[in-house]
Amino acid sequence: MLTVLVGVTAALVYGSADFLGGIASRRISPIRVTAIGAASGLVALFVAEAFIGGRWSWEAILYGGISGVTGAIAITLLYACLAIGPMSILSPLTALVSAFVPLMAGVFRGERLPLIGYVAIGIALVAVVLVGFVKEEGAVRPSLKALLMAIGSGSMIGAFLILIDLTPDDAGLVPLIANRAVNGFVMFAVVGVLALWMRRRARSAHPIGRAPDTEAPVGMLSPGWRAGLWIAVAGGVIDATANALLLVGLRLGELSVMSVLTALYPAGTIILAAFVLRERIAPVQVVGLILALIAAGMLAVA
Repeated sequence: MLTVLVGVTAALVYGSADFLGGIASRRISPIRVTAIGAASGLVALFVAEAFIGGRWSWEAILYGGISGVTGAIAITLLYACLAIGPMSILSPLTALVSAFVPLMAGVFRGERLPLIGYVAIGIALVAVVLVGFVKEEGAVRPSLKALLMAIGSGSMIGAFLILIDLTPDDAGLVPLIANRAVNGFVMFAVVGVLALWMRRRARSAHPIGRAPDTEAPVGMLSPGWRAGLWIAVAGGVIDATANALLLVGLRLGELSVMSVLTALYPAGTIILAAFVLRERIAPVQVVGLILALIAAGMLAVA
């Protein structure tokens, strides 16, 4: 029961973080949002680790660090596709793929559930699809580029889940700290490389004198960048909180169960999109939310 409660809570918190990431990406860029979120999340985890504690080991740092690379790729692709939209389709697709990868890994590793547990997992996967399904005429359809980014993001999120599950039980928040440190390093390095490339491109386009301000490589000076910055900071802290909940859930239960439960995070994204962006929730999406609750209850019984 406790595993299910932690998993569902983590899903809702993940959904909130992804919503903020998508909003911030419309104001600055997905790469900058990921880098800023990694930094703010790292600070939050260091503060929490001072109270929670955990054993530092090479195994915890290694798996956590590798998961930071997969996480950087996953979150960048996720924020990029959410910025293109529509959130209500791309977020569930990412979640479906992210659940399938660790689910198969858990099965191959010998994890076994009672029959009701597998039925619940099947219902949960159906719920993920229904929550993101938009049936009305004139509904926005995602582009092929956005769909491919969503699938790629889901695969990398699945790899992240597997790697975090492999970390030692006594590591506390150490794997997540390693994850955020590597994640932040990778993303800030990418931001730096892109800034240098854009500066060189601007100079090539304007060889005489200084390039106009409109050509400057610091895209964060665009209108609304300051709001996007603080949204990205908040998203990073919320995402770090979700990661901590995920880690607790993995320690309490099975990888296959937690992967499916956290894959329900589109519910959080869609609920926020409905209230903040006034996006409509179709009847079929309501059915998906109800099925998600039913699946969570069945998993609690299992």
